[in-house]
Amino acid sequence: MSKQRIVIALGGNALGKTPKEQLQLVKNTAKPIVDLIELGNEIIIAHGNGPQVGMINLAMETSANLTGSTPEIPFPECGAMSQGYIGYHLQNAIREELLNRGKDIPVAAVITQVVVDKKDMAFKNPSKPIGSFYSREESSKLENEKGYIMKEDAGRGWRRVVPSPKPVDIVEKNIVKTLVDNKYVVITVGGGGIPVVREGNSLVGVSAVIDKDFASEKIAEILDADYLIILTAVEQVAINFGKENEKWLSSISIDQAKTYMNEGHFAPGSMLPKVKAAVTFAQSKAGRKALITSLEKAQEGIEGKTGTLITM
Repeated sequence: MSKQRIVIALGGNALGKTPKEQLQLVKNTAKPIVDLIELGNEIIIAHGNGPQVGMINLAMETSANLTGSTPEIPFPECGAMSQGYIGYHLQNAIREELLNRGKDIPVAAVITQVVVDKKDMAFKNPSKPIGSFYSREESSKLENEKGYIMKEDAGRGWRRVVPSPKPVDIVEKNIVKTLVDNKYVVITVGGGGIPVVREGNSLVGVSAVIDKDFASEKIAEILDADYLIILTAVEQVAINFGKENEKWLSSISIDQAKTYMNEGHFAPGSMLPKVKAAVTFAQSKAGRKALITSLEKAQEGIEGKTGTLITM
């Protein structure tokens, strides 16, 4: 396999839901990542933060409500906290696995801000649920007291929802590029990045969640990566998923992927953003490839043995 620049987008299943669980899981997560590094590839790692940022936000809200003196932490700062502790766990696990194999390669986690457009239509229709579930009465109180937008979530209760705008630019892109060019393993755009808008020379955080697959695609374009690997719980993408005529896909063209998306084969909160991000990257420049597969099968996917490959 030829040496390549690869952006890996880790799903939540690679991280767990609590700090203790995550600390154990990242040791397993590090192994297939280091397998790819051992082959000489340049690896950039992105990751989700859904459970983690929700946990932090809930803890801060609960503490503020209980004590009355603990300051509430704005949502962008909660995102920054999640980037910090997930990056800390990942970089240490990858560093340890590298050293166990006799490789002294530096690993860096970069707290990353991602610019969004304040005119993005997502701000007019917040849809990304975060935090805990509330009763209708509790949600009304939050709406009145804190100005939250609350929506009913699949019969399980009411949750705060925030916008999910598309990434426009990566603020720390040149720092990331410099590190990658100097052979660092870099962890970046954690949780999709901290969403910010430009106001003159200032960057102002906004209460939003950027989809980590779209942010991973953006940094992959900026770094001129050869591969974008979007990791998920399954080995391949399927059409007619869960039905009698279910079909697993090994390699599809951009046009085929667009047809399947238009036909509604992929769930909006699950596989759809992954396929969209893969298509965007694959069509951005000739020769670029996007692969959707499980973490354990990433190397086999690059070798063409499994996964769903999307190419021009």
